[in-house]
Amino acid sequence: MTEALLDVKGLQSGYGAVEVLRGVDLQVMPGELVALLGSNGAGKTTLNHTLSGLVATRAGRVQFDGHDLTGQHSKQVVMQGLIQVPEGRKVFPNLSVHENLELGAFTRGRERRVQNLDKVYETFPRLKERVTQLAGTLSGGEQQMLAIGRGLMAEPRLLILDEPSLGLSPLLVEEMFGLMSQLRSSGLAVLLVEQNVGQSLDIADRAYVMENGLIRFTGTPSELLASDTLRQAYLGM
Repeated sequence: MTEALLDVKGLQSGYGAVEVLRGVDLQVMPGELVALLGSNGAGKTTLNHTLSGLVATRAGRVQFDGHDLTGQHSKQVVMQGLIQVPEGRKVFPNLSVHENLELGAFTRGRERRVQNLDKVYETFPRLKERVTQLAGTLSGGEQQMLAIGRGLMAEPRLLILDEPSLGLSPLLVEEMFGLMSQLRSSGLAVLLVEQNVGQSLDIADRAYVMENGLIRFTGTPSELLASDTLRQAYLGM
């Protein structure tokens, strides 16, 4: 039986006296696209930040490809190939497209950055047309492409995408979900954190639903959609 690439057990974390994650169990298998769904305030971004070493773990375990990453510094997490593309793009607005992408290889993938740049420009031809343009002058969709491209420069083994369709036009949303399917088809494992339920379930192998810092459901998209109670209670469908 194939072992999980990411194996999270009983994860607890929060901010100060506020507990956000209250015992999260979650797995991502190699090459799998997993959708993490839930409303604002459910704890999805806190989970991402805890996995990435940006928020301290209070209890539980994070195992990644057989390595214990519980409580590890974010640099060590990146070195293992667990890469997050944060919500809101977070590009460096006063740096060029090329400079933003180069920074993606600062910790991991530095030796192959030229080859990886070529791959990113092949995936995002629009970025290649704007190599010297300042990232802050790009459109929202182009900034999202840049943020994902920067993540790919670090040669991820698991790519966490936090709300990649947020604020994009319907046409660009379609394009973004097509890209995510393409990444999964290439063999890259993806944890997709989204409020866009319908399109996320269309491309996901499995889905988790989070509410109030806990996982309320896990299963295939068809199992989730088959339950009227789950759809109405957690997904507003």
